[in-house]
Amino acid sequence: MRGAVIHAPGDVRFETLEDPKILQPTDAIIRTAVTCVCGSDLWPYRGAEPIGDPRPMGHEYVGFVEAVGSDVTSVRPGQFVVGSFATSDNTCANCRNGFPSNCLRREFMSTCQADYVRIPNAQGTLVATDEVPDQKFWPGLLAVSDVMGTGWWAADAAGVGPGSTAVVVGDGAVGLCAVIAAKELGAERIIAMSRHESRRKLALEFGATDIVTERGDEGVARIKELTGGIGADSVLECVGTAEAVRQALHSARPGGNVGFVGVPHGVAVDGQELFFSHVGLRGGPAPVRRYLPDLIDRVLEGRIDPGKVFDLTLPLDRVAEGYRAMDERRAIKTLLKP
Repeated sequence: MRGAVIHAPGDVRFETLEDPKILQPTDAIIRTAVTCVCGSDLWPYRGAEPIGDPRPMGHEYVGFVEAVGSDVTSVRPGQFVVGSFATSDNTCANCRNGFPSNCLRREFMSTCQADYVRIPNAQGTLVATDEVPDQKFWPGLLAVSDVMGTGWWAADAAGVGPGSTAVVVGDGAVGLCAVIAAKELGAERIIAMSRHESRRKLALEFGATDIVTERGDEGVARIKELTGGIGADSVLECVGTAEAVRQALHSARPGGNVGFVGVPHGVAVDGQELFFSHVGLRGGPAPVRRYLPDLIDRVLEGRIDPGKVFDLTLPLDRVAEGYRAMDERRAIKTLLKP
């Protein structure tokens, strides 16, 4: 098969790789229908995370089951499936408590920008649709496997509810999906922080009521101005930089909550400041598997369309171009077709 391999910062290649095989009775092999580049893939691409030896890339996927191990009964060959970037058995204590992304048998996916993918813990990880969906739904279902699920977790962790005011920090795919989630969970006012025209437009389409272009202290001041000097009920942090986390914490009202879903880089939280702010902070890798059945239904019923975050579509063999476009902010998110 062929797949994307990162060799060094800025150096992603499309190479011939060994076909995946069933290694454990809990495995499945899928043929990818569509896959994509994630904003978090840009951390190693930009040199912000160590790469080490060349390694495959990609953790978002939907596709067709090709083969299953002897312990897998929840899906069968030929079915169209959606999974999570974090695999889970869906039976351990952490899974039962609602955190499959902290499953005791968790493995993070990392080989999905390829023709075929081995899925560990397939019994608990994969969710099959009733029939093969129309291809117009594939981008939305692909978004559900990570960015939509992560945006939903940001809203859930931040306690977004009917009538609330929510602020979304970050206008990448996760941030834009967080706007969808905030609207679906009943937020009355959704303030999206964005400097990029195309992303602002999509945020408004997804349900944002206000746009704030300022960042840092100026951004916080603008949020306070829009909320009567108090701050927002819920803040959805979808970036992971120190500036974004600080901005999120300072934008929440006393007693408000921050959903912290951006993969942290250089983030340090001041304990004294957090203590006296009365702001709640919760986050981590999104428990996407918990949300999959509901989000799949919302996409297939046309209630949400997170697939709109894909504003560049390329053949899989042009994956390197997809990385460059996102790195240069010429694309929000690149969809890849095998």
